[in-house]
Amino acid sequence: MAYRYRPIPSREGRAVRRIPFPVICGSLLLVASCGWGGQGDEQGGRPPSAPAGVTAAAGSATSVHVMWNLASGDPKVTAYEVYRGTTKVTDVPGAEHMVDVTRLEPSTTYVFTVRAKDADGDVGPPSERVSATTPAAVAADDHAPSRPGTPSGKTVGSRAVQLSWAKSTDDRSVASYDIYQGTSKIHSVGGGQTATVVTGLRPGTRYSFTVKARDAADNVSSASRAVRLTTAPGSDDGRGTAPTAFRATTHRADGAYYLDLSWVPPETDGVITEYQINLDGEPATSLVWGDGPPDGRATYSFYIGKEAGVGHRVRIRAKLPDGTWGGFSAERTVTTGSK
Repeated sequence: MAYRYRPIPSREGRAVRRIPFPVICGSLLLVASCGWGGQGDEQGGRPPSAPAGVTAAAGSATSVHVMWNLASGDPKVTAYEVYRGTTKVTDVPGAEHMVDVTRLEPSTTYVFTVRAKDADGDVGPPSERVSATTPAAVAADDHAPSRPGTPSGKTVGSRAVQLSWAKSTDDRSVASYDIYQGTSKIHSVGGGQTATVVTGLRPGTRYSFTVKARDAADNVSSASRAVRLTTAPGSDDGRGTAPTAFRATTHRADGAYYLDLSWVPPETDGVITEYQINLDGEPATSLVWGDGPPDGRATYSFYIGKEAGVGHRVRIRAKLPDGTWGGFSAERTVTTGSK
């Protein structure tokens, strides 16, 4: 009988466990397709998957910042379509994963979805629906917020930086902060947030970041002082983007042993929906949260065998919103049947 790797579902999320089983394709929502040798393979690929980690936050009374995780596909994803309700409002290049949707109405709730398009022109399914409500318009407000103060930052290895700044003041309120890399706006965060993590940078490269404050009337402050940072040369282990407080234990149920993991997700703007679990030095499981990741500490369990006294080494890493893998967590050692 021919064998393939069959996905084993988790109670908390969805995962692919690399254990040989007879090929079975069912209705489970899986990381990988069950279409081995079918029409999709003959055509050289499959439509891109729905973008994950979609968020939407009002940037002013007339704009909303929409962000999502970069999607992978074969053929390569070359663009994203952003929809407001059923209306497509813009196309975004495949290397980008955020956009400001403008010309909206104040005090209005909008629903957004994102679809990925590949090099063949095939468009994948829509993402989960996310909503954002624009604040009320402020009559005759031409007073811009004050300049964000005391910016600071630090590099996180070769591919990321952490930025923070002192909050701005406004005669009404600050709706959002815009982060610039040189002269290009690269991100927005809510008015109550004064820190961010920028990922997807190049190793050994000097960057300059500034921050501007925006109010509900779209008045924009002057730029903060620049924060100049140089990423580490070459590749590194990405410790700053690794899950922390990683724990691993085992338990026995129904005559078999299961590996129980828990961790704190790395700090990064955007939503982390996918993790790779490395067991005994090899990738063992890809975990994708089906209904959105949990808040705070995450947990996950999966089957590892029926024998007692078997030792395993395990570690975990996250796929960041920019589509790159973060660093591995600390490695833990466990033994089935031990207390």
